[in-house]
Amino acid sequence: MVKIRLMRMGAKKRPFYRVVVTDSREKRSGKTLEILGYYNPIMEPAEIKVDLERAREWLSKGAQPTPQAKNILKVAGL
Repeated sequence: MVKIRLMRMGAKKRPFYRVVVTDSREKRSGKTLEILGYYNPIMEPAEIKVDLERAREWLSKGAQPTPQAKNILKVAGL
């Protein structure tokens, strides 16, 4: 199953996340099919940038977002 989820990046205690499309069997930071954008919770307010058109395309193909990714897509305007 294909999932839209977050991939953790950044240093210790300084998280930075990429919003990615990946196979559900891959590790959290494993191989990805496509990078849709990023989420930076350290900034005030939190910085979110997502390619909404590509996200819509993946959702129409049957990709399932995780609860965290779903919230980020909702805030981004999807």
